[in-house]
Amino acid sequence: MSTAPRLTALDALHRSLGATMTDFAGWDMPLRYASERDEHVAVRTKAGLFDLSHMGEITVTGPQAVDLLNFALVGNIGTVSVGRARYTMICAEDGGILDDLIVYRLGETEYMVVANAGNAQLVLDTITERAGGFDAEVRDDRDAYALLAVQGPESPAILAAVTDADLDGLKYYAGLPGTVAGVPALIARTGYTGEDGFELFVAPGHAEQLWRALTEAGASRGLIPCGLSCRDTLRLEAGMPLYGHELTTALTPFDAGLGRVVKFEKDGDFVGRKALESAAERAETAPPRKLVGLVAEGRRVPRAGFPVVAGGQVIGEVTSGAPSPTLGKPIAMAYVDAAHATPGTEGVAVDIRGSHEPYEVVALPFYKRRK
Repeated sequence: MSTAPRLTALDALHRSLGATMTDFAGWDMPLRYASERDEHVAVRTKAGLFDLSHMGEITVTGPQAVDLLNFALVGNIGTVSVGRARYTMICAEDGGILDDLIVYRLGETEYMVVANAGNAQLVLDTITERAGGFDAEVRDDRDAYALLAVQGPESPAILAAVTDADLDGLKYYAGLPGTVAGVPALIARTGYTGEDGFELFVAPGHAEQLWRALTEAGASRGLIPCGLSCRDTLRLEAGMPLYGHELTTALTPFDAGLGRVVKFEKDGDFVGRKALESAAERAETAPPRKLVGLVAEGRRVPRAGFPVVAGGQVIGEVTSGAPSPTLGKPIAMAYVDAAHATPGTEGVAVDIRGSHEPYEVVALPFYKRRK
């Protein structure tokens, strides 16, 4: 039996704005409101407003909350200060990536783990299972939050119009409690677009009031509502991995070129340590396929799963591909053999339904904002 998708607190508002809705990880989410290209360009040049309430919030509290998270995750959560956040991963015993996460330290003994929508239940179950023996509580807070994001170069000015929080003092990957448009919120300087911006965690009952206030504050600065489609092209241009594409259980963080998130030097054991130590050694001696950027010479768009070829041989596979509004060309991320991973490598093509379309190998990201 199929179950009906979950609805965010802003569902009726999205429909009133004429959004095209789609089922994403069990949620009914806005894919686009009008032109996904216009939405993409708005975030790059002005600002976009997103509903990200499908993300999974898990709160971990208690005297040994940090010890639990250090054991359950691959990062060193012990070095995260109150009010700061860290990008990390949760891995299986064999080192395979179960999800990539952001952990916010909200207080001395309180942390919020934010998981991808499609993996939220798995992450909750896994951390709960790993909590045995620790004096810590793991709480499913997915229904406690709606999540709105304002992203783009105009986002600081837009948010400043509706809050007296110290946004200038709020560093990247930091969060502070504050009031936004009269609504209590956790204001985080995080995002998934490659632009400056903020993610606002609020009670679901306050989501619509906040959305309308931000829309009003941003009207003169070019803010428009944005869906998941442009969020995907924005993160692709910024070279940010997407779970299920660049990250999977078949890959360790070292295979994904993200070995830096694994902190072997932290105190105590952690799940996957042995396997990840072996993966780190392998990456040194026999590098696995490397994640690279590919830029099309023609107009045909590559998609996930398409083979990457050179000299008539398959040398890799596309993980994500789309037209890039910023570059004006199709782009892709792909895992390719190390021998073909150097930027500028010639003779590389993507097999698009039997036709070998030439692509240039480039370093990631495709796009980097000016600070």
